[in-house]
Amino acid sequence: MIGYGREFYKLSGSGNDFIFVDAMESPPGHLADAKVIARLCARRTGIGADGIVFLTRSAGADFRMTYYNSDGSEAAMCGNAALCAARLASELGFGGPQDFQFETGSGIIAATVEGDRPEILLPAVSELAVEVIGLGLVKGETRVGFARVGVPHLVVECEDVQTVDLMERGRALRWDSAIPDGANVNFLSGKAGEWSVRTYERGVEGETMACGTGTVACMALLNAWGHTGHSGSFRAASGCDLIVTMDGDRPKLRGEGRIVYRGNLGES
Repeated sequence: MIGYGREFYKLSGSGNDFIFVDAMESPPGHLADAKVIARLCARRTGIGADGIVFLTRSAGADFRMTYYNSDGSEAAMCGNAALCAARLASELGFGGPQDFQFETGSGIIAATVEGDRPEILLPAVSELAVEVIGLGLVKGETRVGFARVGVPHLVVECEDVQTVDLMERGRALRWDSAIPDGANVNFLSGKAGEWSVRTYERGVEGETMACGTGTVACMALLNAWGHTGHSGSFRAASGCDLIVTMDGDRPKLRGEGRIVYRGNLGES
């Protein structure tokens, strides 16, 4: 019964859901073990989540966010988890509501919180490629690019995200040899300013209802492809909208950070 009685929070970032543990005073311990994380994130036998987040102390910011995917693998960054971290930290008094900062595996993030709609300023997008050499397109796809938003993302512009066989096509691209380390795969369709996105997320190995860093990658590629200006609205699979605005070369991401419930771990 690892972690029995430990308090946790369940948060939703536009349908991308997470388990949060306040580890500012008490370290995560065995809760950070990959097998334990997988059990806690299991939909039918655990709490159920796309990932788990530990909030710990930071020497250079108000706190640190450490994120693990539902399979127990650590990721340097998760946009919706960061939005949720900002909201929960504000509620718990670690930061905010205005102009606070927290540390992630991909750098320091600045945040503000208004109600359940936090906004975060992310580091600049890196490794932007308007075309991925060696990655072939299939019917209905227009182009595919790559961007790193803390974590790697493919962005596939297509005719209609609703017609994509996401599990088959997303899995194939996620493991394609043209991307040696693998990547999250975002399918994008729509028109200037109003877009729809579906994401196959590595570490979850399936579709998630929203992806914050994927949405930022979409905005970065759209700009590189000449499609849009400095701000865009992106409809996630959950039906929620994420807003990306470019502040110079740094993207701002605004979306939901909703506290669903608080509980205590049982027989994990």
